[in-house]
Amino acid sequence: MPAARPRSTRLIVALDTKDPAQAVAWREATAASAGAVKLGLEFTYAQGLDAVRDVAGTRPLFLDLKLHDIPNTVASAIGSLARLRPAMLTIHAAGGRAMIAAARRAIDESFPDGERPLLLAVTVLTSLDAAALHETGVESDVADQVVRLGRLAMSAGADGLVCSSHEIRLLRDALGDDPVLVVPGIRPAGSAAGDQKRIMTPAQARDAGADWIVVGRPITRAPDPAAAAAAIAAELSA
Repeated sequence: MPAARPRSTRLIVALDTKDPAQAVAWREATAASAGAVKLGLEFTYAQGLDAVRDVAGTRPLFLDLKLHDIPNTVASAIGSLARLRPAMLTIHAAGGRAMIAAARRAIDESFPDGERPLLLAVTVLTSLDAAALHETGVESDVADQVVRLGRLAMSAGADGLVCSSHEIRLLRDALGDDPVLVVPGIRPAGSAAGDQKRIMTPAQARDAGADWIVVGRPITRAPDPAAAAAAIAAELSA
């Protein structure tokens, strides 16, 4: 297997809470170490889009709503999200070629000034292992399904992929350096795995070829979130 090219891997802090004040506190505590913040379904459903905008503030926003619906509905949703000016937003690759292409067109139309978000397609959720995937009717193993969906998404217009750290090298081999790879399920050495089944440390994900890693609880549940984020950033730059 060829070695991954040297790359600068950056940290996204997942602000996984329903509490705007808590989210802002985490945002401020980690601002010196993180390149972006993530807000997802939990916060957005609890507080709404205006609160998402207010909590993100001036920080680059990874808006992780994992859109998955018929093409027209996904395109319309992206138009509605444009006012948040996210740096990245997510769809499910399993939505198919037409849905991904509709999302691509919606982004291009909604951000005519060129400052458009990266369209990231989720391949296989990091909470799913082979047994869980088979229960959904997918007979392929996880790695094959990730590569299949990655090829589909990139050919349909995605800018990158959300994948497990254990599929980074597979996707680099299959798709090269072009996809932006955003990798959740990252746990510093000694951290609890939680509900993530396919995990790596920050340094391992960097060495495999991740562009961004997403870390939540090991930072936000740490006694000192600022120090926890700084330690991960230092590990990435070592």
